[in-house]
Amino acid sequence: MTVTSRFREARDRLLSLREDYEEARRGFAWPHFEHFNFALDWFDQIAQDPERADNPALVIVEQDGSATRCSYADLSLRSAQVANWLRGHGVRRGDRMIIMLGNQVELWELMLAAMKLGVVMIPTTTLMARADLTDRVERGGARWIAVGSADISKFDEVPGSYTLIEVGGRGPAVKPRALQYRESAEAGEGFTPDAPTRADETLLLYFTSGTTSRAKLVEHTHTSYPVGHLSTMFWIGLEPGDVHLNVASPGWAKHAWSNVFAPWIAEACVFIYNYERFDAKALMEQMDREAVTSFCAPPTVWRMLIQADLTVLENPPAKVVSAGEPLNAEVIDQVRRAWGQTIRDGFGQTESTVQIANTPGQPVKPGAMGKPLPGYDVVLVDPATGAEGDDGELCLRLHPRPVGLMKGYNGDPERTAAAFRDGYYHTGDMAIRDGDGIITYVGRSDDVFKSSDYRLSPFELESVLIEHPAVAEAAVVPSPDPIRLSMPKAFVVLAAGYEPGPELAEDILLYCRTHLAPFKRIRRLEFAELPKTISGKIRRVQLRHSEELRHGATASEATAVPGTEYSEADFPALKS
Repeated sequence: MTVTSRFREARDRLLSLREDYEEARRGFAWPHFEHFNFALDWFDQIAQDPERADNPALVIVEQDGSATRCSYADLSLRSAQVANWLRGHGVRRGDRMIIMLGNQVELWELMLAAMKLGVVMIPTTTLMARADLTDRVERGGARWIAVGSADISKFDEVPGSYTLIEVGGRGPAVKPRALQYRESAEAGEGFTPDAPTRADETLLLYFTSGTTSRAKLVEHTHTSYPVGHLSTMFWIGLEPGDVHLNVASPGWAKHAWSNVFAPWIAEACVFIYNYERFDAKALMEQMDREAVTSFCAPPTVWRMLIQADLTVLENPPAKVVSAGEPLNAEVIDQVRRAWGQTIRDGFGQTESTVQIANTPGQPVKPGAMGKPLPGYDVVLVDPATGAEGDDGELCLRLHPRPVGLMKGYNGDPERTAAAFRDGYYHTGDMAIRDGDGIITYVGRSDDVFKSSDYRLSPFELESVLIEHPAVAEAAVVPSPDPIRLSMPKAFVVLAAGYEPGPELAEDILLYCRTHLAPFKRIRRLEFAELPKTISGKIRRVQLRHSEELRHGATASEATAVPGTEYSEADFPALKS
């Protein structure tokens, strides 16, 4: 049996059991390969099948209405040309290449070409500045950099021994001495690999977004993502012929999850809508026009969508999911009322594919992540005792090791050893499990805090805050307090049409008082923009630091930050 047929067999079994979670999990076994190359052994095989070759693989629509449409055969041919062209310029197996492009067809061509060549890709967002790029070149060991004409000048002052590949439009080259990607169109169309691709060869290096520390360099192989995303396909419920829209920026792992591997494993079509500024109405119009059947977006986008009239979308997708951070129950309820569909949360990391999720056909417990996906043995471990239970750090058993898990942190044996210790992979996330086996996210281990000796989950408190109609986004952190050790403080971003002020602050605090147990009450509140990583995750560590400056033991009038903070003590009705 070929590697392609073995991979297809595993995939087809999950497809056939799409709404039978228990059976899918019970009988699933990861396919293990000595050699595997997603582009050659899977994508090209679809492209060579006369019944599948012309199926749409990628559709990109621009804000002006213009569109690029590529079939499996189109991308197979173009990626072969790009691979041959790169090889002709000296690109070799194991070379490391930064790919810094937006959502443009060249991104997908290059990714497939890099897989065929055995090149190690370092996906990088176009938002990066000089310091970030220098770090990626140095720690990533990049020899090649594929970058758009609009961003190529960012590398003028980035040191390193590398070759630039300019991916431009039809205009003159910005850097004529760089390799010009457009010339790849003249390369030969038949590609022959130099050797079989070992399954454990490095394929991807991802710099994590670093919410609490310097970015880690996550290493994935030719199977950990390409094969591991069988779990992601199962979570979303993707099937052949689906049109899948995933709102994610290139350069981050979620883009590869749902804009490359999961939909193409399912033989679905990746749909991209490029826009300069988010417009919920325009997005939904495009979803209707392109008959989107499957939609994935991070909580930030879902929260912006519910500020609009969701009924503008005449034909809502049958599959709607969210990942990146837990999604609040209020958002789920609003989408269900408007679209008749339930958003299903999924949990994974840059370090893995989807580990836990609400899968198709299963009842969704509001605010819960769901159950472990096929191929993942999830346990909750008490950080103090190391005992397994129903409350603790979310960990993965390593015997057997799930295929969808990273190889390790590249060049950082200490961090790798810390993550893979005591027979587990440690996620650093805290969770609880109920009697039905459903797991609910509590928070990052360094975000959970104590107040009056009670352990509090920021996510739980934020879920209540966002139920208030004036609150669009919220982040809760501990604020130092001499009596309680700390007290919960909320940083709040207001929905459109609301203005900050004492009356609104009192109303939000009163809402929390009536919807939370006394020991969980929000006691301080500030209207403010939330600091986020470049990938959109809230940097609570920065908020905690600002609270230490304002209210900590070393706080003084000199270090205190004047502003818009309100406290329960400011309002007579809330003092008791």
